[in-house]
Amino acid sequence: MGKRLLWTALAGLVTNGAYAAPPTPLPADQLDWQAWGEDAPANALCRGRYVIPEYQLAPGKTPQEVLSSSNSAEYGTEGETLLRGDVVLRRDTSQLEASQVRVNAARDTIFAEGPLTMRDQGLLVRGDSAQMALDSDAAQIDGAHYVVHRQRLRGDAQRLARLEDGRYRLSEASFTTCEPDSKLWRLIGNDVLLDREKGVGTATNARLEVGHVPVFYWPWVRFPLDDRRQSGFLWPTLGFSGDSFDYAQPYYFNLGPNYDATLTPRWLTNHGLLLGGEFRYLFSEDVGQIEGAYLSDDDGGDDNNPNVPRDAFEGEDRWYIDYAHRGRFTPRLRYDLRYGAASDGRYFEDFGRNFAENDTEYLSRLAQLNYTGNTWFLEAKTQGYQRMEFPLNDNDKPFYRLPSLTANAAWSQDNGLYQQWRSNATYFWRDINETEVPIEEAATGSRVHLAPAVGWREDVSWGFFEPRFELLNTSYSLDYDRLNTDRDTDLNRTVPVSSVDSGLIFERDLSAFDSNWRQTLEPRLYYAYVPERDQSDFPDFDTDEQALSYSQLWSPYRFTGATGSAIPTSFPMVWPRGFSKTTAAGSGCLWPWGKAPTSKTVMLTWTATRIPCRTGIRTSSGGTTPLGTVHRS
Repeated sequence: MGKRLLWTALAGLVTNGAYAAPPTPLPADQLDWQAWGEDAPANALCRGRYVIPEYQLAPGKTPQEVLSSSNSAEYGTEGETLLRGDVVLRRDTSQLEASQVRVNAARDTIFAEGPLTMRDQGLLVRGDSAQMALDSDAAQIDGAHYVVHRQRLRGDAQRLARLEDGRYRLSEASFTTCEPDSKLWRLIGNDVLLDREKGVGTATNARLEVGHVPVFYWPWVRFPLDDRRQSGFLWPTLGFSGDSFDYAQPYYFNLGPNYDATLTPRWLTNHGLLLGGEFRYLFSEDVGQIEGAYLSDDDGGDDNNPNVPRDAFEGEDRWYIDYAHRGRFTPRLRYDLRYGAASDGRYFEDFGRNFAENDTEYLSRLAQLNYTGNTWFLEAKTQGYQRMEFPLNDNDKPFYRLPSLTANAAWSQDNGLYQQWRSNATYFWRDINETEVPIEEAATGSRVHLAPAVGWREDVSWGFFEPRFELLNTSYSLDYDRLNTDRDTDLNRTVPVSSVDSGLIFERDLSAFDSNWRQTLEPRLYYAYVPERDQSDFPDFDTDEQALSYSQLWSPYRFTGATGSAIPTSFPMVWPRGFSKTTAAGSGCLWPWGKAPTSKTVMLTWTATRIPCRTGIRTSSGGTTPLGTVHRS
């Protein structure tokens, strides 16, 4: 649930007298950076990583004890100690490496001449000169270049000071998470304060550079040092279109470890002030989110649709809300809740769910409870949608399921025989004026669908064979409300579905390119037969065409829903083939071009399946066609 955020005060691109100029960055080999090479993990985002070297000196017996190593040591005229040549000092977790170090007579301060290196608990600082206190954590380094290993932070500063409370103050400094030698982006400020304990930093007179080009300026900015969430301003968003202006400024609230919120005021010159928000929560068995937005007294805006009056929503309150929650009572018993609503069907076209998003087609409403057992799957739900379209005709309104009850089961035996049971009972309803839609689209009512199936599958090393038989029975009880019609209100359809799926597996070993390979050829043949049924009087409650995919070649079902279950009698044939590299342990990775299937589906007959045009699915007429290729993938 974490969000990486920046507390921003966008003020435009400016140049002032306090233009920060940090030192030139050091090369990668001086910043503990090591390239991955051939050891790069699969999920690596960068070309290397920071590696913390070992201490050169062992720790003292107490945290206050200071140990040293140098080529020479002598006392000065005023009682100070001078160390020269490969000087190394260690106190507790801090280590200093320098060419020359002077310790004052009071033995509480050291002065180091560079080039020098200081290390402390995952922090590397290189510099020109330094002053460090031996009785506290205070230190000051000029011409500094720093790396925070775990957070993958690096930067440069004219002066870096470690304060007694453990924070770091940098002057004329830069900050970036890019790998060394990268100029993708960096944040530069006159006065930068880093608090590693809290995981945040601040900067004054800050600017964001992309490739050394300034793109933003802030008088003051707050930014994260790690993945811990912090309350504050998120990045603002700006938009311009013609004479309109759109500005959104989100603010993030880190309310607790398992819940948070975001408030987003947004100003649109053509509409007014829109206030949006989001609240999220996470518990051990539940997770949820609610979001929404509200605009009072819309100024009207602009619309290019000639069918919509320019002042259709002028003076209206515009809003939307979307709530989603899911959880479980037991590992097998789960539930989902969803409720979405909007003031009008054009809301997302005008405003979007968030900045620059306007393709939300519907808002879902759902209350669902399901049980998943070893044999049975049970589900009870009520479901509906608000279609986001304006104006919305009655025949385009979606159906509600009030309710829908599902019971599915599967059994199998050791000899390869298996049985399946699918069943669903649903009542379909929608809020329309029956006199305003065609008679074939005016019905509501209940549907009971039963689909028992039996099959047998045999798998051997060289292939498989699976015959299957399923019986589809669908019954309707329809209601046309106030309409007088002679259409049948009690409909029933029974359709047998027979199929045979089979495949062979051929393999051979060969040598090529100084490696051992295994070539495979896996032809697959599938036959499905469904007798034609006249379904012209059946209502279309939830029928839709399934997306074309490789798996669809091996299914007799081309449509979702129980109504559109007419299937063309087909004969798909596929020849997947490929190469795999073999090793002493067996087959390895697929050759880069992998298994390349070549398929051909032969339609023996074309079964008539008509879906009303209002669903957006292309209609097809019935009849027969000569044997031939219909689909090639």
